[in-house]
Amino acid sequence: MREPVDRRRQRILAAVQARGTARVRDLADELQVSVVTVRRDVEELTREGRLRRGHGVVRSTLPAQEIPPGDLSGGERVAVVVPERHSYLTETLHGARTALEEAGMRMALHIAPQVAGAERPLVERALADGARGLLLAPRWHTLAAEEADYGWLAALELPTVLMERRPRQGSAAHALDSVRSDHWYGAHLAVEHLTGLGHRRILFATREDSPTARTLRAAFTGIAGAHPLLEAWAWALTSPQAGREGPYTADETADLPRLMRRVRATAMVLHSDVDALMVVQRLADDGVRVPEDCSVVAYDDVVAALATSPLTAVSPPKAEVGRTAAQLLVQRLREGRERPARRVELLPRLMVRGSTRRAAGTVARDDDGMADAAARKLAPHE
Repeated sequence: MREPVDRRRQRILAAVQARGTARVRDLADELQVSVVTVRRDVEELTREGRLRRGHGVVRSTLPAQEIPPGDLSGGERVAVVVPERHSYLTETLHGARTALEEAGMRMALHIAPQVAGAERPLVERALADGARGLLLAPRWHTLAAEEADYGWLAALELPTVLMERRPRQGSAAHALDSVRSDHWYGAHLAVEHLTGLGHRRILFATREDSPTARTLRAAFTGIAGAHPLLEAWAWALTSPQAGREGPYTADETADLPRLMRRVRATAMVLHSDVDALMVVQRLADDGVRVPEDCSVVAYDDVVAALATSPLTAVSPPKAEVGRTAAQLLVQRLREGRERPARRVELLPRLMVRGSTRRAAGTVARDDDGMADAAARKLAPHE
């Protein structure tokens, strides 16, 4: 159904007012009408004194208060900045895009190369292009790189929501809106699953070159150190290339099959699941069978289900993180800066597949500490 002329012209006014200037061709693309139609609307609005025309460019003559800042009807752009070659965020982007389209807004995607400080110039370019808001997932290879960004992030004039990132408490960027997965809870799910299967010696291996990896390392260390059922555990890098900071101990950079034998581990939790697939291949080369000799839980669940033997995995709510972040940004645009900042955490799920099994010589326990039904059925009668 064709959009009423008055409605279309209001959208043109809103878009031009939001950006200061706009190209006629861009307006036609956003409104999904012909350039001729937009020119005709612009001529009429110019005669009314509400727009000024230039060579292919339209400028607003209205004072800012005549179009409320919460009017999102003009198909305004939201800039989304994410790292290159980061498959984890693909589902996050789909979730964000869906929520923005539902709000009548457009996503303008910017890909940051793998160099320190790459996000800032992209954000500045998005601002110059008239972005109304920003969804941002900095790579932050190291803690130093993260802290170096706090100042300019805190000084941004446009509404911003961080995705899967959480600035350090008390930092300049502490008050930014953010949405992330509760990775502590994800680590908890993995440990409880394995200990519930009778595993008492677990090896944890993560990357160390992202905020998620550093959060997981701290979570596994804290949970394992306090767990009453674990007899032994160790943490290591998934590979020598998985760390950006150090120095590391010999155990932390040890070959995983060798460290597994040293700890006598019967289970592993591995981040990310791409690294987990590679570790499983290394275990097979070393004669270690999964899950017969070692149960494996992957973390991320991007490709874990695609393995020859699908991996049990902790699955963060990736799409929902993007959707919630976009909805938070839309609310911020509608309600303005007076709205309190929000730091949202969403809980991961555990996807149980074929890479975990009960530790040899153990039986399952229910919540009351009794042997499960299958074990009772096999037990000799008293």
